[in-house]
Order: sequence, then C-alpha cells, then structure tokens
Amino acid sequence: MDLASLKPAKGATKNRKRRGRGEGSGLGVTAGRGHKGYRSRGGSKKRAWFEGGQMPLQRRVPKFGFTNINKVVYQVVNVGDLEKLAGIDLINKDVLYEKRLVRKKRLPVKVLGDGEITQKINLEVNAISKSAREKIEKAGGSVTLV
Repeated sequence: MDLASLKPAKGATKNRKRRGRGEGSGLGVTAGRGHKGYRSRGGSKKRAWFEGGQMPLQRRVPKFGFTNINKVVYQVVNVGDLEKLAGIDLINKDVLYEKRLVRKKRLPVKVLGDGEITQKINLEVNAISKSAREKIEKAGGSVTLV
C-alpha cells in the first residue's frame, strides 16, 4: 500500500454543485439564484454591516454624550438625620437601611454636613464630607471609612 492508493471513506465526499450547466444538473437556468431581485444579478454582494433593511446600528445608537457605567453613585445621608439614631452604638449601612435613611443596601453611603448634631455617635460609612466629619467629631463621635 502506498499514499497514492489512499481514498476517502465512502460517503465522506460530495461532488461540488456545477451551477448553470443545464436543466439536468438541477441548477440550470437561474443557477440556484432564484428569480429577479438584488442577489440574482451579477456583481451583487452583501456588505458586512448590512442588516437586511432594518435600521442600521450606526443610525440606531445616540450620537452625542457619554455615560460612564463605572461611576460611583452614593446614597446621601445628612448629619441632621443621624441625630435621630443617637441611641445606637454603631451606625453603619445596615442600620441606615433598617431605619429607612437609605433605600439600597448594595450602594455606598456618603454623609453630608447639612443639619446639626449634639449627641455622640460612632459612624461607619463609605464616604463623608469634611464639614460632616468636623460636626460629628466636635460632638464627641467617631467616623470610620469602610
């Protein structure tokens, strides 16, 4: 046995379609292109971006502006609101969620300095403004950033 005598297994290969070679071939007359229309004519080719007549992607998307999907959006709590929670030893995101001062547990919390605080509180949040930190520390409390 030599390499010249090797043949593919039976049924492994098919004859190619010989288009436009008469009626008997099954692909005569229109050569498998159907009747009329863009694709039946010579020189027709579909561009890579063509979407079959639906509104193309480059015309569907907005052309102006930019939305940063990685932007950190804080839930805001004011120092005046924390005055109501003075009896609790440690105020964190979970406590603020239970007392309905923030709406979502997964978003970070930032404390701003609007309002006054007279009682000592221990606070554990993601961010705090300079004025809010001063007010809390002036009242004898402490702030821990998570």
